[in-house]
Amino acid sequence: MARPSSASQTEAGPNNHSDSAEDAAREGRDGREDGAERGGPDRIDAINQLFAEFELAYHNQYHKAYGSEERLVMAKKYWLGCLAAYSPLQIVAAARRVVKTHDFLPTISVVVRACEEGAGLFGLPTPREAYIEACRAEPPKAAFAWSHPAVYFAGRAAGWFLLATEPEDRVFPLFEYYYNELCQRVMRGEDLGAPQVVALPEHISRPLSGEENHARMLLLREQLGL
Repeated sequence: MARPSSASQTEAGPNNHSDSAEDAAREGRDGREDGAERGGPDRIDAINQLFAEFELAYHNQYHKAYGSEERLVMAKKYWLGCLAAYSPLQIVAAARRVVKTHDFLPTISVVVRACEEGAGLFGLPTPREAYIEACRAEPPKAAFAWSHPAVYFAGRAAGWFLLATEPEDRVFPLFEYYYNELCQRVMRGEDLGAPQVVALPEHISRPLSGEENHARMLLLREQLGL
């Protein structure tokens, strides 16, 4: 197997180029965000790993595209800027997905699509699947066997009563809003934690009426612009 030639040592192994490509990327953008704060890879590490994955998977195409150190430096800086909106974990997961599904050296747009559609790589169901799961979950909700904690927390944020009583066309946009926010946090490397079963309080407050819950849902939709 050919030795990788990306700009810095990565999980895929050392390379033949000098460290100047990584240094240039650092000059263009710090990149130490999200993952580094949680002990995972930072964005520069993710870009280096992406290029190492590409070199191993598309050796001849890779060297034709990035055959010189200067071209590699420019490419890494460009990809780093274009993928700045995504977490290091998203970038690494997207790179691993595209090398398994594409016969030719991927473009930035291919990797961006993989980042956007990469929720499944983190064990996250689609918003529709999550909504159905939240609606069908048996109480106590915190003790239910959730496919992912994000589904539980989105359901709790939207309101279990609303999910059980309001039509889908009214409550699904609210649920989807909270769920997408949680998905972004997960893909940035955040651990949401497991749902906690809370003991019953000594005094149980009066539950809201159907009209009050409906008014609450309308207010939330207005506040969130849904």
